[in-house]
Formats: sequence, C-alpha cells, structure tokens
Amino acid sequence: MSFLDSIDPRCDALIVVDVQPDFMPGGPLPAQGGDEVVAPISRLLDADRFRHVVATQDWHPPDHVSFASSHPGRAPFETVELYGAEQVLWPDHCVQGTGGAQLHPGVPWEKAGLILRKATDPRVDSYSGFRENVAPDGGRPSTGLAGYLRDIGVESIYVCGVARDYCVKWTAEDGVAAGFRVHVLWPLTRPVDGAADEAVRRDLTRAGVTIVDEMDTL
Repeated sequence: MSFLDSIDPRCDALIVVDVQPDFMPGGPLPAQGGDEVVAPISRLLDADRFRHVVATQDWHPPDHVSFASSHPGRAPFETVELYGAEQVLWPDHCVQGTGGAQLHPGVPWEKAGLILRKATDPRVDSYSGFRENVAPDGGRPSTGLAGYLRDIGVESIYVCGVARDYCVKWTAEDGVAAGFRVHVLWPLTRPVDGAADEAVRRDLTRAGVTIVDEMDTL
C-alpha cells in the first residue's frame, strides 16, 4: 500500500514548505536540486488525496535581520548571536514583491486552502510554519498555523518542500510539539547542505517525526 492509500482526507493535511524560485538552482539561496521537487509535488496536489493543503511562503522585507547585507562586514552563511540564539546570515532572498519570492508557477496553488507568509517581521527570522525563530523578547511567536489546523479537524500532517535541513525540519519538529502526528515526505524535500542529511534524519526521528522514504506512485 502506498502512503497515498493511507491518507484520511478528513484529518490529514499536506504542508508544502517554501517552494519558491529563490530556493531553486540559479536563485540566491538554492537548495540542492530544489527544482526536482516541483513536478512531483504538483502531481501530489493534482491527485486530490489531501482535502487540507497549506503552503508556506518566505516573505522578507528588504532589510531583514537574517540577511548578511543587514550586518556590515559580515558575509552570507556566517553565524552570529541574535537574541541569545544562533542566527545564520543568508544572502538576500525571497524579498517581498520580487519574482523570486513568488510561489513556484509549476505547482497548482489553487489546491491550497491557506498560504501562510512568514519572516515578515524585519527583526525575526522564521523557518518553521508554526512558530517564528527567537524574537527580541526571547520567545518564539506563533504563526497561528496550529490553531488553524485544529479548527479544521487536522490531526496528522505531511510535510514536503525546501529546505529539508531548515524550514522543513523546523516545521516538522514544531508540528510534533504542537501535538500533531507528523510525516516528512523525504523524496519531496531537498537540502541546502546535503552533508547534513544524516543528522537531519536523526533529529527528526528523535523528535517523533515519521520519515516517508518510498513514494513510487509519484
């Protein structure tokens, strides 16, 4: 039985994380092979097995604190301490209103019941679809996604998209913390750093996430 046969449309949801051109090859922050997930995610949505679909969208203001360009003398991929936590400094990417920030045109986004824009606060980064990164007060503000999913009866979530070592991983882990059963559709994710895959799998498993490796039907 394929994983699609186990989907219960009443209480299962698909979360498609940050499938945007700036994370594709040729963009300023490419996931390795990021463009390879576009077609199978499109086929998954067209299969209409998921009644509940959420898309997350990175949507940074141009002066976002996570950009290396906002820290004079710093370069992309350096790390700094921000509000007591480690912050990776990224190349400018997914800037509000730019073409690279749009949802990828190869995916039928009309299937999504919610498009959740994140990282809109210039002071706070946001990897997870559920909670922002550490804020100036030391907390991690909610995006409201958990409440939305509960209100529509969702109990289990399936996560795909990019990047598996950052936004996919954090979304999955926070989903477990919010009380959902969480599955990561590994073949429909791609990493920024493929060398981290073993650690990502280990961390997800320890957090209680189920990793789905076999997706022959897509």
